[in-house]
Amino acid sequence: MTTRNRRRDLSAFAVLSIVTAIVVIGLKLVAWRITGSVGLLSDALESVVNLVAAVGAFVALRVAAKPPDRGHNFGHTKAEYFSAVFEGVMIVVAAVTIIVAAVDRLFHPRDLEEVGVGLAISLVATGLNAAVGWVLIRAGRRHRSLTLEADGKHLMTDVWTTVGVVVGVLLVAVTGWLPLDALIAIAVAVNILVVGGQLIRRSGAGLMDSALPDDERTAIDGVLAAHRAEGIDFHDIRTREAGHERFVQLHMLVPGEWSVQRAHDLTEQVETELRAAVDDLNVTMHVEPINDPRAYEDWRLD
Repeated sequence: MTTRNRRRDLSAFAVLSIVTAIVVIGLKLVAWRITGSVGLLSDALESVVNLVAAVGAFVALRVAAKPPDRGHNFGHTKAEYFSAVFEGVMIVVAAVTIIVAAVDRLFHPRDLEEVGVGLAISLVATGLNAAVGWVLIRAGRRHRSLTLEADGKHLMTDVWTTVGVVVGVLLVAVTGWLPLDALIAIAVAVNILVVGGQLIRRSGAGLMDSALPDDERTAIDGVLAAHRAEGIDFHDIRTREAGHERFVQLHMLVPGEWSVQRAHDLTEQVETELRAAVDDLNVTMHVEPINDPRAYEDWRLD
């Protein structure tokens, strides 16, 4: 299977997320209508965000799967970062909406009804979210898809949110202290804000061409170290990532008396070893004579 086809297949996970979100929204809205709990309403509103985010993920994954073209010579993989930023913003919007509803309920409390039935329905919805969230996180990590991993983590956040809401509503039913329902909803909103901020920050790092993670850079350095022991040198090593794609560019210094053919053969060997060490790695290598002082001119970190 080619990389392009493997990436295109990921959109099926987004479809699973969309279908799950629709079912969960329906269940949670029923739970809210039965009980009248603003905590359960806040939980349902977050699931609406899940649906919007899942649709955005589907679009992003389809775009990211497109091959390079004249307008985008390096492909479309950064579309995933835009999706994650969008999801982060939607999470923040949901949190603000929840806080507004909770503050109003804090000043205008109301009795809860049919708590047992409402909570049972909400727990069924949570079970669905947990199962799908686990699937999305595993798929996201396996395919290095920030979009799927973000969507999965959002669903798992929704799971813990629902657990907190359920506990809060139970305490309201047991103690009769109605303001607790609104306070739980506000706590949920604060937790959602943190998750949204983390998503936006991570996506922003990708859009800014952040360097590869330490473990992948260590794998690259290990390949180069083996060849340094053979009298070859490397410098001006730069890395970045764009979605699932990894990029490294570097200069390789070889004896000046080598033929072009010999230097090319070694370049092919080093590139093959680097790609074996880091999946989806794109290598750009410049060959220079090791005995030429100009070959050691390097880029600077200001």
